[in-house]
Amino acid sequence: MTQVSDDLGAVLARIADALDRLAPPAAAAIDLTVADAYVWHAEGRRLEPVPRVSRVAMELLKGIDRTRDQLVDNTSRFARGLPANNALLWGARGMGKSSLVKAAHAEINADLAADGLPPLKLIEIHREDIETLPALMSLMRPAPFRFIVFCDDLSFDHDDTSYKSLKAVLEGGIEGRPENVIFYATSNRRHLLPRDMMENERSTAINPGEAVEEKVSLSDRFGLWLGFHKCSQDDYLAMVNGYAARFKLPVDEETLRRESLEWSTTRGARSGRTAWQYVQDLAGRLGVALNEG
Repeated sequence: MTQVSDDLGAVLARIADALDRLAPPAAAAIDLTVADAYVWHAEGRRLEPVPRVSRVAMELLKGIDRTRDQLVDNTSRFARGLPANNALLWGARGMGKSSLVKAAHAEINADLAADGLPPLKLIEIHREDIETLPALMSLMRPAPFRFIVFCDDLSFDHDDTSYKSLKAVLEGGIEGRPENVIFYATSNRRHLLPRDMMENERSTAINPGEAVEEKVSLSDRFGLWLGFHKCSQDDYLAMVNGYAARFKLPVDEETLRRESLEWSTTRGARSGRTAWQYVQDLAGRLGVALNEG
């Protein structure tokens, strides 16, 4: 009898060890005072501080004035404990969607510091880690700070069910989104799904109207939709001129105009990203370092 008990105990110990190895690791403790921005690493359930955020100054973002004001106002209200909406920034590539989020974060924190208020924290979560949002939210819920959880280039493809985690966190779950957390996402798609996927499900479903309702309703969780469209030539030139002035590039106005337009033509697009790429090329040819201060 003793031998059987010993054998059973050994088996149970091995099972317990196996379960421990299979269980997700506990979230690592993090000092949220060491930085204002962090990256969420799902595998280790940890937040990595970002000492210096790669961002563009707000005044260099041209052609998006109304969108800028809406996002800054929404972010400011949230940072000060007032009602605010989750935001989806969607539309044309290279038009400053993610740059605006980071610039708004910096501007709001400057205002908060001037008023003696605690900073707003920016947490970046990668698209492939969306399923771990509940774990991240649990980590932030008791923290004495307010957070923007930011996902860049968010979209969902065929047979992807991770959107359900996002829906539950934004509004649909039992706990819902913590009061000290707001979610911002950028996407090239207004409904976060490829058009062919939506049309295919509509055409093959018994009830086409309901076939994509669950997935399309994800975008409805974002109370603030901000559209970004391809910029005009004037806006593009304003971006180039703004960069050139900011970094004091020694180039005459006519050369800057001619070269920047040629640059955009060869790439088949005018955008903030195209303008920045041209300025990088120009600065390199002129031997000018692009750095703040």
